[in-house]
Amino acid sequence: MDKGVTKVAEGLEGHKWNVVGQTYVPKLLSHDAFVWHATLPADTFVPPHIHSTQDEWIVVLEGALEIEFLGDLHTAGPGDTVRMPKGVAHGIFNRSGAEAKCVFGVAPARKLFDLFIQLDGVTDPSELVRLSALHEVDFLPPPDAA
Repeated sequence: MDKGVTKVAEGLEGHKWNVVGQTYVPKLLSHDAFVWHATLPADTFVPPHIHSTQDEWIVVLEGALEIEFLGDLHTAGPGDTVRMPKGVAHGIFNRSGAEAKCVFGVAPARKLFDLFIQLDGVTDPSELVRLSALHEVDFLPPPDAA
């Protein structure tokens, strides 16, 4: 990791990504960790998925998020920290009706920074799933229609 300050309006190397309708701005990258600021508009979500090689966390700054661990639902608001251990399926939902802002992190960094470069602007769900699997993130199949 290079020493210095990543300014509030800046991302590492000028990066700013649109991933599933959310804005991700990378703030810190080393072999051991990757941290990014995220803005999640109302009614956006990250479908349930698994990081088999990384622990992940979220610190909510503004708004509220719902985190689902295969049917076990938790709500997080400003100042709360969400812990998502490696190997545990989780989905992230903004069902609050308002924008949410938070800081995400993973440890170790592994391939997630490179994944976000690949996913910037991708709108096709099958392509998102394909690219993610190549970068150690596995999305769960959608539930059967009732």
